[in-house]
Amino acid sequence: MLKQRRDAAEKLTKKLFLAEQAIDDAICKMADLTGYMPIARANANLSAVVGQDAIAQAAETLSALVGARGLLVATHNRLAETRDQIGLQAMALGTDDMKPKAYVYERDENIVTMSDHAA
Repeated sequence: MLKQRRDAAEKLTKKLFLAEQAIDDAICKMADLTGYMPIARANANLSAVVGQDAIAQAAETLSALVGARGLLVATHNRLAETRDQIGLQAMALGTDDMKPKAYVYERDENIVTMSDHAA
């Protein structure tokens, strides 16, 4: 019975980490898109009013993704509580290779790309 619980918890943990990675990826991509919109407008020599509604909508989408991430974090915490309730509190679920990757390099690259576009 404990083995079944442990196996189920490990599979669930993998899926949780994949979902967390996916939402983080979506946030990064949406932030990149939203941040580039004013640059694209300026590069096209368009008035500041052009595309304002699209920028506002993109910002709302980004905000919704951040809100969804908060809900996923809450889910993660509830699953940790559930793990403890079923007697797996001593179990450290996951390994380093299942945790979301750091965005340090990609984020820095996006900043450089945005600077290049602005120049």
